[in-house]
Amino acid sequence: MGVPQFWRLQSQNYRLVGEVCKHCGNKIFPPRDVCPECYEPAYEPYALSGRGEVYSFTTVYNAPEGYSEYAPYAVALIKLAEGPLVTAQLTDISPDEVEIGMPVEMVTRKIREFGEDGVIVYGYKFRKPLVQPV
Repeated sequence: MGVPQFWRLQSQNYRLVGEVCKHCGNKIFPPRDVCPECYEPAYEPYALSGRGEVYSFTTVYNAPEGYSEYAPYAVALIKLAEGPLVTAQLTDISPDEVEIGMPVEMVTRKIREFGEDGVIVYGYKFRKPLVQPV
């Protein structure tokens, strides 16, 4: 990942900032130029809550280069409270404990080390909430 791309994606990677369509109200993540529901322009930034539930998941045993220190780990499709689906690694939980429908919250964590210099790349992962929703 180059420096320009890093800065351009920072709000998406650290705060889950997407967009909301002014025409139909659809919440969009990641941001797009056009709403996938009504096909109208959607440029209004929208900060997603980071809360949701596991929609589907799998366990990675043979991790790609740069991720082997985490193996085995769960990767899940998260349905956010606002509606969008997000793919992310689950953290602070054993893959055996993951269940469909389990509530989760976004956290910022180390994703991997990048390049020969070992630059640490941070981004979002999801975990079980520390305080269970009521």
